[in-house]
Amino acid sequence: MPYHTKNVFISHVHKDDEGLADLKNLLKSKGLDVRDSSITNDKPNNANSPEYIKSAILGPRIDWAGCMIVYISPETKNSEWVNWEIERAHKQDKTIVGVWERGANGCEVPEALDEYGHAIVGWNADKIIKAINGDYEGFESPDGTPSPHRAIHRHPCG
Repeated sequence: MPYHTKNVFISHVHKDDEGLADLKNLLKSKGLDVRDSSITNDKPNNANSPEYIKSAILGPRIDWAGCMIVYISPETKNSEWVNWEIERAHKQDKTIVGVWERGANGCEVPEALDEYGHAIVGWNADKIIKAINGDYEGFESPDGTPSPHRAIHRHPCG
């Protein structure tokens, strides 16, 4: 199987760090190697100033990525950081793909993802990869059934 590599920023809350490894492994099993520039517990951000974190740490990492994946869990909706990250990616016209955490039963998505997301998909590697590539713009519930959402323009991940 030919492997492809994508530079992504995975927006998430830190309690979901373990799920990011599962997501990357899921995608790798279908031939997509994800180079993730997000901040996790194994590469922490020890800065205290929110403006410094945005301008010197998170901003450049989002800028570097070809697209953004938003890992959706119950805590994601209320994260100011996740919403800021999504808005930053949107301003750069990046593809923004929401992915429900594995085994999710549903929850509210972050406001910025609802407004700017190009797709929201369940735990399905083929659909996630299609969405990252701009070939799928569906909005799904965690179980993969269609969910109502506004129409979005396509922006494939670079």
